[in-house]
Formats: sequence, C-alpha cells, structure tokens
Amino acid sequence: MGGFFGVVCAQDCVQDLFYGTDYHSHLGTKRGGLTVLNSAGYQRFIHNIENAQFRSKFEDDIAKMHGQSGIGVISDHEDQPLLIASHLGDYAIVTVGKVANADALAARAFVRKSTHFAELSGAEINPTEIVATLINEGGSFAEGLAIAQERIEGSCSILLLTREGIYAARDRLGRTPIVIGRKDGAWAATLETCAFPNLDYEIDRYLGPGEIVRITAAGVEQLKPPGEHMQICTFLWVYYGYPASNYEGINVEASRNRCGAALARREKLELDIVAGIPDSGTGHALGYAGEARIPYRRPFVKYTPTWPRSFMPQNQAVRDLVARMKLVPIRELIDGQRLLFCEDSIVRGTQLRDTIQRLYACGAREVHMRPACPPLVHGCRFLNFSRSRSELDLAGRRAIQEIEGRDDANLDQYADPDSPRHAEMTEVIRKRLNLTSLRYQRLDDLVAAIGMPKEKLCTLCWDGCTGCSV
Repeated sequence: MGGFFGVVCAQDCVQDLFYGTDYHSHLGTKRGGLTVLNSAGYQRFIHNIENAQFRSKFEDDIAKMHGQSGIGVISDHEDQPLLIASHLGDYAIVTVGKVANADALAARAFVRKSTHFAELSGAEINPTEIVATLINEGGSFAEGLAIAQERIEGSCSILLLTREGIYAARDRLGRTPIVIGRKDGAWAATLETCAFPNLDYEIDRYLGPGEIVRITAAGVEQLKPPGEHMQICTFLWVYYGYPASNYEGINVEASRNRCGAALARREKLELDIVAGIPDSGTGHALGYAGEARIPYRRPFVKYTPTWPRSFMPQNQAVRDLVARMKLVPIRELIDGQRLLFCEDSIVRGTQLRDTIQRLYACGAREVHMRPACPPLVHGCRFLNFSRSRSELDLAGRRAIQEIEGRDDANLDQYADPDSPRHAEMTEVIRKRLNLTSLRYQRLDDLVAAIGMPKEKLCTLCWDGCTGCSV
C-alpha cells in the first residue's frame, strides 16, 4: 500500500510537497519520489526508503528543487513518479493501488507492436508505466484517465502533473481515497488527510469513486463526475489508515474508539488491564477500556526510530524480527495481571504468537485477545497492504484447512459469527496462539463503528463480499 500528495501553489510548492508526501510514510514500503514542474521543465528525485526515513533521503534534494506545482509518492516497490512524453504532452505520473490485470494489459499493448516497457527485477513491468500507456490512448488527459479507470482490474488512483495543472483521478470504485485541500494561494490532493492540518490546509472535498478533476492555482475543475457505486476499503479504518486522517468524512481514530467500545459491550470480563498492540490496536483498546471502565495501560511500548513497519519486509523471518525488536515489554505492568489486548487484526498470527509468549514470560496471569475485525478468510485482490502470497498464509484459512482437510470449504459459514464453524475456527486459532480467550469483532459491529452503509464498503477479506448490503 502506498500514498501520494500533489500540490499547486501561487508561490513555490516544494516545502508543502515535501512534508505532504512525508505524511504518507506509514504506508510506504520501498520507494519515495518527488517531481516538480518549473519553467525549465520537470525536476525529479527517487530514492530507496526501505531502511531510511523519507525525509532523510530527500532533505538535500529539496534544496535544489523549485516550482509551483508538484507530485510526490510513497510507493509499494516500483520507481515513481515516471516522466512520460506523449502526444498529449509531457507529464509526470504517480499511482496508488494494484493493477491486478497488468500482464493482460501489457500483452494487449504489445499487439500494437510499437510499445515497449522497461522491466523491473524479475521481468516484472512497472504497473505505473502500464497505466501511462492506457492514458496515452486518450485524445485528452481526462479521456485517457477515464480509459485507464475502466480497463484496470483491481484498483488504481492517479495523479498527473502536467503543464495544464494536476489531474487527480480516483479509483473507479473508490477503494482508495483522494481528498482535496485548500489554503490561501494553494490547492492540494492527498490520500491521507493527516497531511493537511500542519500545512494549514482545510479539507475542501472528497472525490467520489471514478471522479476526475484538474487542479490549478485558481481552483478545482471537475472533468468527470463520480460514479454511483463505491467500495472503499474497510481496512483503512481498521489498520493502515493514519489515526488523524478522515475518509468520506469519517475520522480513523474516532472510528477505532467506537469499534473497541462495541467489542466491550459484547462481554463482561474480570480484567486488570486493557491494552493495545501498538500502534493500530491502541485506538481500539482505548474505546474498549472506556466502555468497560477498566484501566488502559501500556505493557508494551514501541521503539520506532530505527525500525520499519513490520509488514514491510518481504522475508517472514525479517518481519518477525522487526516486530519483536520494536515492542519492548514493561514487566511491572504485566506480572500477575489479567490482560486484554486489542489488535487491529490477526493476519498470519506468527508475530502475535511470539508477543503472547513474551507476556507469559513476564508473568501474565491471563492474556485475552480481541481483534478489531473478523477473521480474515479471503486474500485481498485489490490493494497491496499485505505481504501474504497465499490465502493459506491467513490464520483463518489455515484453521479451516485443519478442520475440514481443505482450506476452501464452507467459507460462508466460517464468516458467520453465530455459526458453530466460526466458533470452532476461533478455538483452533486461540489454542495455536496460547490465549486465555479469543473473540473477534463482528462485521456488523465494525460497519456500525465506521458509520457507512455496508454496500459502500469492500469487506471481501472477511465475508468475500465487495459492496454487499447487510
């Protein structure tokens, strides 16, 4: 999962671009990039940010950059922004999402026999370059963006930096957000609204699914109206969205507080402490503690200065090491205590199992776990927020395989929180993690905590549904 930021200013845009892009670093995996446009043309810098902060890699570059418009990106793995020369004019492009049919789109382009792509490692084609090829089929930037939206399977939100302004095109079904901000003399487009407050921007509007706009210093011009159907990723509010951000007018931290409170209303437990697995479990735990009137404490603190996010490395052993080294236990808050932890989700469970064992090693009497979402039983087809390569990486699917002898049997029943099969799956996972108790959030409670109609949410990873009503 990545993020982007674009800005058009009456004055120089570089400082806003630099910090606005940096506010997406929690989403990043491998690459960061900035491009500005000035009278001399495009200035671009791209750096590897796997083991270094975005700011440290670009601090020297921004001293050389100047311009009144620019785009920046934190990218999953491919180099961005790309600079493109085409019949539409020259432009820079950044994308966020997952082009699931990239191979088919590339093969289609090759049929014309006049197209070539630069290969990434492993003979993979840069998906942003494929998107640019689709855009170039249009007679205008707006038409080309609409062509790309229609042909891409998966999801793809796009920013184009052109001499006519910045074009912003939200994914056709709105799986990732684009939000427009404004202040005196400047307009910006962002995925994360947490980029706005400290740069003095106010939210002007949320682009709808499939909407296309052009941003200039004079304002925002709509080029294509939004579609009627939205399937925004629910996991934004559960896990990877930043607490200070809003999507569709709904704040992430407030939603997580409501989610935790909903978990607490479902039970009465004798506990000493409620805690969150930092960072994304914290908001859920605060909501639980407040509703249950049980003290919130931090038996784990997170050491972040030199460690990347634990989902980022490709290698499972490295992911486990990162997760372990970042969480530092406080024995004085653990020894002899009955602990309940809220976690955003249980994906594989490998890191969580180690965390639980460390709690027992520090003297915990009981360890209860309350994930803030239902069991993951389907792999995501639309975004790159997980490093899982197989659905059998998911703790829920492994449990189903153990019960059924195959991992794809009766999935609807396992997704039903009131079914015996769901209870059996949960018990298999509880035993594997060595928990005192385990209870997952119900999907109806999660949807209510967010506050959007379920048909506007993608809940594929839990119930196999994209945009279904309750």
